[in-house]
Amino acid sequence: MCTACEDLVDPKEIKLDEIIAKYQNEKGPLIPILQEAQEVYGYLPAHVLKHISKATRIPLSRIYGVVTFYAQFRLTPVGRNLINVCMGTACHVRGGAKVLETLEKELKIKDGATTEDGRFTLEIVACIGACGLAPVISINNEVHGRLLPEKIAGILAKYE
Repeated sequence: MCTACEDLVDPKEIKLDEIIAKYQNEKGPLIPILQEAQEVYGYLPAHVLKHISKATRIPLSRIYGVVTFYAQFRLTPVGRNLINVCMGTACHVRGGAKVLETLEKELKIKDGATTEDGRFTLEIVACIGACGLAPVISINNEVHGRLLPEKIAGILAKYE
């Protein structure tokens, strides 16, 4: 590659090609490729899925089928901070709905949405796995338990 052109190449595209090459000789490489591509981009934009399809010779329709089947994959960008609100049985019984309501009011968004400034994305999940700390939220995989609605604003203030 010419040195003048190097500035025009997106480093994420180079990383994506490295990921695809890493799984080139593996059987069933699609899910790990998608997982790692999502780590690079933060979500799975259409051009990335097309590139994966072309490079792996997996039909784009099959790739979309996998991406839309598994909840771990995202087709839209998420905020800088991902909030998971547990609504499992223990959290529900111990006030999870009030915690969710408070988050929705503070952030002015509903489940699945991202704040206008891109700071937070809010998602309801079935269980975080910290039932003894119910009600629980996690922000960027950091668990906050034994929550009361009045604690929410202080917790959110810690995240840019």
